[in-house]
Amino acid sequence: MKSTTVIKAGLAAVTALTLAACGTNNTAAEPAAAAPAEKQMIFIGISPDYPPYDDLNADGSITGFDYEMGEWLFTWLEENGYNYDHEWKQMSFDTIISAIQADQVDLGISGFTYDSERKVLFSEPYHESAEVALVNEDSDMKTTDDLTGKTIGAQLGTTGEDCANEVEGATVSAIEDMGICVESLKGGAYDAVIMDRPVAENYVKAGGYKILEGTLLDEQNYVIAKEGNDELMNAVNAAIKAFLESDDCTALKEKYGL
Repeated sequence: MKSTTVIKAGLAAVTALTLAACGTNNTAAEPAAAAPAEKQMIFIGISPDYPPYDDLNADGSITGFDYEMGEWLFTWLEENGYNYDHEWKQMSFDTIISAIQADQVDLGISGFTYDSERKVLFSEPYHESAEVALVNEDSDMKTTDDLTGKTIGAQLGTTGEDCANEVEGATVSAIEDMGICVESLKGGAYDAVIMDRPVAENYVKAGGYKILEGTLLDEQNYVIAKEGNDELMNAVNAAIKAFLESDDCTALKEKYGL
């Protein structure tokens, strides 16, 4: 039987160096290994509908923690001998992994968490998170146990969708855009929507919603790449390490409420 018992996800398949906290001590950069003579263009998939990780400004430009972190990573790479240029590609979240596998983009930076069924290469983690349930402020539900038999929304292709499908007796609706999910919750189409805690907290801060007590899945966030693309991921990991040890990391997490 499926139940709402809290799921504790093991990350055995991913090497977890405790990097989720930011620091203020800068360490010497690791030199790039045999950087190519010509710049290599790196295409980055992002789904800007998941604030505070990623969003769009009024003028259509990308914003959010993941975007600013990604810009920081590639600035660091350029300053430390890695001959990369980069370009962001907007796409729906559920298509980013297939786009990586088809060599349409090289990286995914869009609030990704670990899932053994995601056949990609995962970076070192850059933030800790958890899957929680967002409900309307006037809902009589109090804990995740109250999700049993309810109608639940989630973003397509996410671990939130997986968590929703684990709830006993729940009717699950998964769609591409998280913003539409939350609007549907507000309009009464769903009893709850499953999402990452920082995203839920962002909606609570805006008003009209609350988070049920309890978590459905403890997670961390990662950059992803195609399996076998170790050279690029080694470079990304070096940049993530430098980012997490920088004051900029602390400032960005404070800016976006992470």
